[in-house]
Amino acid sequence: MRIDLHTHSTVSDGTGAPAQVMREAAEAGLDVVALTDHDSVDGWDAAAAAAERHSVDFVPGIEVSCRHRGTSIHLLSYWHRRDDEGVEAMLQVTRDARIHRAREIVERLSADYPISWDSVAQIAGSAATVGRPHIADALVAQGVVPTRDAAFESLLVPRSPYYVPHYAPEVKDAVRTMRAAGGVPVFAHPGAGKRGRIVTTSVIEGMARAGLVGLEIDHRDHDDEQRVRLERIAIRLGLVRTGASDYHGTGKPNRLGENVTSPEVFGRLQEARA
Repeated sequence: MRIDLHTHSTVSDGTGAPAQVMREAAEAGLDVVALTDHDSVDGWDAAAAAAERHSVDFVPGIEVSCRHRGTSIHLLSYWHRRDDEGVEAMLQVTRDARIHRAREIVERLSADYPISWDSVAQIAGSAATVGRPHIADALVAQGVVPTRDAAFESLLVPRSPYYVPHYAPEVKDAVRTMRAAGGVPVFAHPGAGKRGRIVTTSVIEGMARAGLVGLEIDHRDHDDEQRVRLERIAIRLGLVRTGASDYHGTGKPNRLGENVTSPEVFGRLQEARA
């Protein structure tokens, strides 16, 4: 059984619609797939219907943008109740903050580069969340940078004069909110240092006390040293080790199923559902 628990669609910053992601997952030989769009569950219904058509077991999920003392943290959650008031309130604040931040970044960039909010909005389309990936794609479309990754390595990095920070919930609060909604939270790519600062072990310990269930250890942004370090932390704290592609379609080089979660660990995640 091949299990990929981290994918994105056009609901956030992926390039394929939810149904397309499920079709591509089946073509890649996956048996279980989670759709984890940023701060939105709008793709669940379409993904679930397509997964059934393609004989793929669908896991409803999300990736929540969080923070701890200024450090960005992404939290995956699976199977939480989509109509939970606490979750929806948290996500609405985050989505609103993303829009304001994206507009300010575009305003700063437009002083030096041929980019406008209309061009970003056109690329984002019906996405429930608008963020830096859409701005990056607009910069690519205008020939400012060759790829999305190039935009993130230059104009959109935190040290860039065009960068704008944004609100995000404190990660331990987000873990508690998801657990209260019946969700199973997993820390996404916790050792991805090339994305920016990573949190210390003590922060992971605090997240575990708040209800964290797992660490996404097998991820393309983790080298062997990070995987060994994170595995030791997971064993000591009783957290499960997950793996996933973090698939974004053509927006990133990540390929479906390039990292997977074991059936045993998936069973433990299911057992953790409230």
